[in-house]
Amino acid sequence: MPQSDALQHWREEQRSEYLYRQLAVREPDARIASMFAELADASASQALTWQQLIESEGGVTPAYTPDGRTRLLTAMLRLWQPRKLHGLLAASKVRGLSVYTHSVAGHELAEHAMPSNVAEVGGRHRTLGNNGGLRAAVFGVNDGLVSIACLVLGVAGANAGASMILLTGVAGLLAGAFSMAAGEYVSMRSQRELFEYQIALERAELAQYPEQEAAELALIYQARGLDAAEAQRLAAKMVANPVLGLDVLAREELGLNPDELGSPWWAAGTSFAAFMLGGLVPLLPWLLEQQIQAIGDYVGWQLQALWLAIALTGVTLFAVGAALALFSGRSLLYGGARMLSIGAAAGAATYFIGVLFAI
Repeated sequence: MPQSDALQHWREEQRSEYLYRQLAVREPDARIASMFAELADASASQALTWQQLIESEGGVTPAYTPDGRTRLLTAMLRLWQPRKLHGLLAASKVRGLSVYTHSVAGHELAEHAMPSNVAEVGGRHRTLGNNGGLRAAVFGVNDGLVSIACLVLGVAGANAGASMILLTGVAGLLAGAFSMAAGEYVSMRSQRELFEYQIALERAELAQYPEQEAAELALIYQARGLDAAEAQRLAAKMVANPVLGLDVLAREELGLNPDELGSPWWAAGTSFAAFMLGGLVPLLPWLLEQQIQAIGDYVGWQLQALWLAIALTGVTLFAVGAALALFSGRSLLYGGARMLSIGAAAGAATYFIGVLFAI
C-alpha cells in the first residue's frame, strides 16, 4: 500500500478517536457513551497499527491536529446532543450511529435469524413504506404544480394576455425543471462520492485488522442491548465472510446500505420529469386553448382558461395530498384537503400580488 494511503488511514483513525472521546463525554445515555469510549480505544489501536506500518517503511507520522471540520463538530457537540447531529457525524465516518436509528432492544437481534448472504441483510426492512423514490417523485410533482400554478396566477392577476401567460408558464416550467434536475444531480453525486469513500475506507480497515473491526461491531450490538458474549459471537460470524462483513459494517457502523447509494442520473431525470408533469397541469388550458374553445362552443358553454386552470390545479393538489398521506398513515381526505388549502393560499396570494402590480 502506498505510504500516502496509509497516512490517510492513520489520520482517519486519529480523527475518529478524537471525536469518540468528545461523544463519550457529551452522550447522556451511559450505555452508548461507554460504546463511544471503547470505540475511541479501538480507533487508537488501529491508528497505532497504521503508524507501525508507515514507520516500517521508513515514514514518519506527524503529531495529530484536528482539522477545521472536526473542531466545528466538537463545538456543535457542546450545544447539541450527539443524536441531534446524526447526519453530520455520519459524514465524518463516526461509527455506531445505528444505535440512534435502530431499536435498542437487543432482543430484536436475537429473535431474528441472522443473514447468511449480502442480499438478506436488512431484507426484512424493505417495505413499501421505505420507497423513497416514489415519495420523492410525488414531492417533485407537487413542487412543479404549486410553482407553476402560482406563477401563472400571478401573471393572470396582472391582466396579461393568454400568450404572455403561456410564455411565462413555459419558461418557468423549463427553468424549474432544469434547476431541480441540476440540483438533484449535484446533491446525489456528492452524497454518493462521500458514501463510496467511506465504504472504501471500511474495506481497507477490514482487510488490515478484521479482529478489531469485529470488536467494534460487537460494541455496537452491546449498545443495542445484547450481552457481551452474544454480541462478540454475532460480530465474529459477520466479519468471517469479507463480503458480508463489509456490508454489515457499512450498515451498522456507517448507517449506509451499499446496494442503495443512489444514481445521480436517475435522481436528476426523475426530478425533471416529476416537475414537468406537475407544472404542465395549470398550463394545459392555455396549451389547449383552441380545442377548449371549440368544445365550449359545441356544448354552449363559455370555458375560460383561468378557471379551468384553477379547477385542474385544485383537483391535482387534492390528489397529490392524498398520495402523500399514504406515506404518513394519515387520512387521505385530511391529506388532500390540507394540500389543497395550502396550494389555494399560495395561489391566491400570488394572484393578488399580480393584481397590485397591474394597478
